[in-house]
Amino acid sequence: MKKILVTGAGGFIGGHLVSRLMQENYKITCVDIKSFDNWFQIFDKNINHSLDLNNLNSCLNVTKDMDYVFNLACNMGGMGFIENNKAECMLSVLINTNLLNASKINKVERYFYSSSACVYNAKKQNYSNITGLKEEDAYPADPEDGYGWEKLFSERMCRHFKEDYGLDVRVVRFHNVYGPLGTFSGGREKAPAAICRKIAHAKITNQKKIDVWGDGEQTRSFMYINDCIEGILKIFFSNFSDPINLGSSEQITINKLVDIVENIANYKIKKNYLLDKPKGVRGRSSDNILIKNILNWEPDTKISIGLNTTYSWIYDELINNKSNSKFTN
Repeated sequence: MKKILVTGAGGFIGGHLVSRLMQENYKITCVDIKSFDNWFQIFDKNINHSLDLNNLNSCLNVTKDMDYVFNLACNMGGMGFIENNKAECMLSVLINTNLLNASKINKVERYFYSSSACVYNAKKQNYSNITGLKEEDAYPADPEDGYGWEKLFSERMCRHFKEDYGLDVRVVRFHNVYGPLGTFSGGREKAPAAICRKIAHAKITNQKKIDVWGDGEQTRSFMYINDCIEGILKIFFSNFSDPINLGSSEQITINKLVDIVENIANYKIKKNYLLDKPKGVRGRSSDNILIKNILNWEPDTKISIGLNTTYSWIYDELINNKSNSKFTN
C-alpha cells in the first residue's frame, strides 16, 4: 500500500484530490494549516494534521515513510487577494523549500508541485483575444508580481532538486480552477465562485445589479474541478517531469461568464463596473498542445456545465446560511 501525503488538504483542490485518492488503495495523510473545522472536506478514515509547514521539522515529520507527496499548500486567493498581499503570497516559498528538503532527506519517491498560470510573462497577456499560453512563454520571466514570482521560483527549485538530488518531480501550472466545495466569499474567491455568489445573493435578496471588477472584457479560461483532479493524477503517474499546463482552452470574457450564470440562475441583473478594482492581466488561456501530446487528453468540461453545478451548490449554501446578508458584492 503506497503512502501519500497531501498538503493543503483542507483547501478546495486538496479536498477534492483526497476524495479521489481515497477511491484507490492508498494510505493517505492530510495536512493543512487551518483548524479542522475550517477544512472544506475532511475524512476520518485518513490521518489528518493541522500543521504549519513553514516549519522544517513539521515537514520532516509528515514526509517520513511517505512514497508520494502532493504539495498543494500555499497562501493564495483571487486577484484581489493576490494583488494586495504580495509579501504574504511569496512567503509560501518556505513551504515548498521545506517540503523539498524533507522529501529529499526522507527519500520520497515522487513529488508533485502545484504551480500556476500566474508564472507567465505579463507582456504576452496584454490583449483580450490572445492565443493560449505555451509552457515556454514563462520565459523571459515577467510573472504576476508576488504570487507569480513565488510560483516560478518554486518551479525552479523542483527542477534543481531533480537535477541535483534525483527527486522525481511533477510540476503543473493550474489555470483558474472552479467548482463546488470551495471558497466563494471573504476575498480569496476567484471569479466563477464570486460571480455565482453575487448573482445567487442578488436573486435571494431581490437585488437588480452586481459589481463586476474591471470592464468585464478580460478573458480567462476556467477549468472544472473534476477535470483538474483527473489531470493531476494523469500527469503525476506519467513520465513527464517538466512544467505543464493544466487548464481549459475555452477562453471567455468575464461578461460572458456573468451571462452564463444569469441563464443558470434564471435571473437577470445589471453589471456595475468597478474600473478601479484589481483586474489582473487582460487575457489568459491555456495552450494544450503539450498535454494532448503527452497524455492524449485535455480538460473538456464546458463552462456552462461546470457552472451549473457550482452555482447550485453556492445558492444552497447561501439559502442555508441564516445571515446571508454578509455575502455582499
